[in-house]
Amino acid sequence: MDNQSLYTPPKVWKWESESGGAWAGINRPIAGATAQKELPVGRHPLQLYSMGTPNGVKVTVMLEELLALGFEGAEYDAHLIKIGDGDQFGSGFVDINPNSKIPALMDRSTGEPVRVFESGAILLYLAEKFSALIPEEPALRAECMSWLFWQMGSAPYLGGGFGHFYAYAPTKIEYAIDRFTMETKRQMDVLDRHLANNEYFSGPQYSIADIAIWAWYGALVLGKLYDGATEFLDASSYKHLNRWAQQVSERTAVQRGAMVNKTWGEAHEQLPERHEASDFDELAQVTAES
Repeated sequence: MDNQSLYTPPKVWKWESESGGAWAGINRPIAGATAQKELPVGRHPLQLYSMGTPNGVKVTVMLEELLALGFEGAEYDAHLIKIGDGDQFGSGFVDINPNSKIPALMDRSTGEPVRVFESGAILLYLAEKFSALIPEEPALRAECMSWLFWQMGSAPYLGGGFGHFYAYAPTKIEYAIDRFTMETKRQMDVLDRHLANNEYFSGPQYSIADIAIWAWYGALVLGKLYDGATEFLDASSYKHLNRWAQQVSERTAVQRGAMVNKTWGEAHEQLPERHEASDFDELAQVTAES
């Protein structure tokens, strides 16, 4: 019998030490700013403060898709928020997102700047602002919204549950890994069954639902999340999910969006900050010369 099975929760839990693991230094049971720190502001209407994790990728892909559709008003500056360094607890960031999570968006194209936080809310805000990437027909719009909210509700199981205990926890706990692996595979089965009869999540039309789900589950089956997880989860067996993930990954806007605010991986995949469309060309040139 190990120490985990002997643990008895106290009557009142108190935060007395860091919990350990890869992200222990930024986890705490309180909210609010820890330091005064203003955020930079670029020249474009949309100012994004983010990092290239799945939730951040949703928004950068969305913005690149809007630009690919010809919406000049979707030009943006993407400022890097280093969550490992605690940038999300600076006063400027907390003013935009009191929950201190990336991504956070400021829309300065309006008379009074508008803040938007939570990745799903940002996707919906941008889709409605530009009347794009969300179906107009009521039934298809409802389907799109259902899958968007499904993703927002499912991500904690994949990221905070499976991802944490499989990849980041300081000790491997069999019960926790089994519990969240079971739920992650159930969710993958939900997606696979739907995609057996649909090209995209709202039917025939690529939408914000696909963008949201691809950033998590597309990245997972393509081997971009949690080393070894694709094999561990037998992800290749979900053939319809894999077909869709590969199809979405071939979109130029998706490839660009996945690079933005990223600081790990291959050099040609990293664009820590994005301020102009030409930044992608400069990245390609630099990596080609190195």
